[in-house]
Amino acid sequence: MNSQLKGKRLLGINGVGRIGKLLLWNQIHLRHFDGIVINFGREVGKSLDDLIQVLEMDSTYGSIHKFLFGVVGRKAEIKVIDPEKPVLEIEGMPITILRKARDPKDINWLEEGVRIVVDCTGNFLDPNITPEKGVPCLRGHLAAGALKVICSAPFKSKAAVMEDNPDTITMIYGINHLNYDPQKHHIISAASCTTTGLAHMIKPLLEHKETANIMTASMSTIHAATNSQSILDSVPKAGASDLRKTRSVFNNIILSTTGVSKALELVMPEIKNIGFMADSVRIPTNTVSLINLNVTFHAELNELGQPNITRKLINDIYKQAAEGPQNGLLMYTERQNVSADMIGNMAAVVIEANETHTRTSFIAVPPQTLKELGAPEDKTVYMPVTHAKIFGWYDNELGSYTNCLSRLINYIDETTP
Repeated sequence: MNSQLKGKRLLGINGVGRIGKLLLWNQIHLRHFDGIVINFGREVGKSLDDLIQVLEMDSTYGSIHKFLFGVVGRKAEIKVIDPEKPVLEIEGMPITILRKARDPKDINWLEEGVRIVVDCTGNFLDPNITPEKGVPCLRGHLAAGALKVICSAPFKSKAAVMEDNPDTITMIYGINHLNYDPQKHHIISAASCTTTGLAHMIKPLLEHKETANIMTASMSTIHAATNSQSILDSVPKAGASDLRKTRSVFNNIILSTTGVSKALELVMPEIKNIGFMADSVRIPTNTVSLINLNVTFHAELNELGQPNITRKLINDIYKQAAEGPQNGLLMYTERQNVSADMIGNMAAVVIEANETHTRTSFIAVPPQTLKELGAPEDKTVYMPVTHAKIFGWYDNELGSYTNCLSRLINYIDETTP
């Protein structure tokens, strides 16, 4: 550990893929921590300059210089402080690089002075596995000296459900981050980019009296490509159940699955009472995704016999949320946008108000059904229901997800003794 950083507030990042690198950029911008320790787990390129280039440049967002200072701004200052360790300094922020250990339990976070680690590898998702089993795992970070581990993906486990471990929790900043108990929670999932955007779309609806009574809902995310997809067609592994995942990301629209329904229930328990379905459609773009949310409400009619839930009401709900309790996390726009307009947008979700639509219809409830429910009516009753279609943009890498992840990390750091 650098002696100048002793006693300082340091963040650990394990894995420098899409989220790991962009999280580094975001944290350098926010200046919440005094320094950052990054574990690559292996050598990078042929020289230290190769490693620096990996951290400095990005095919989607340009460079760290552009991110910090804009296209016409100055160039970020990157210095090599210790070429042996190595230790860099980016805009005055010390960045310690680790390259030896791939197993979390072998990364000496205690010696480096790191108490909060964000695992961005995507390889360690099961909080039920312990280091004693001899398998690399999330809990290995705790064994290596970290106080808290934040996983930049949803938990996945074959052994048990998440609730079986009282020290685990799934949280999204602005949704349920206040549920964090520093004495209890040591392994935290920050859910996924889609769950983050979706949760911020549903939150205003559940908190408004006219739209809180949701009968059923479904969501499709039109999702940008990710590193889990094949660049060109490849041969599926033995036992593969979804052959589409090995088809070329460049050439296809690919139907896929998503675990957003289960993750959403973890951060918004009221969703368990709603029949909720979700799916994903992968498209050949490099970032920015679109949520197509369909919601059916128990509707009420006003004194004129018109539905209370209208396009205007739903847009007003989102506009008020964007100006009030979800300011900075939810944005509302009446412009006509395309996905490129949202690259780098730091909101969890951006409501495309021009495309909000509602339609109210009437479900016939026959007398026999009413009798079975204990109602005295002897005639058919027509129950009004309103269906709404709402669209929300989210930059699934740097903007929406990494921004919310950073805010969650900083909150955990501030509230952990």
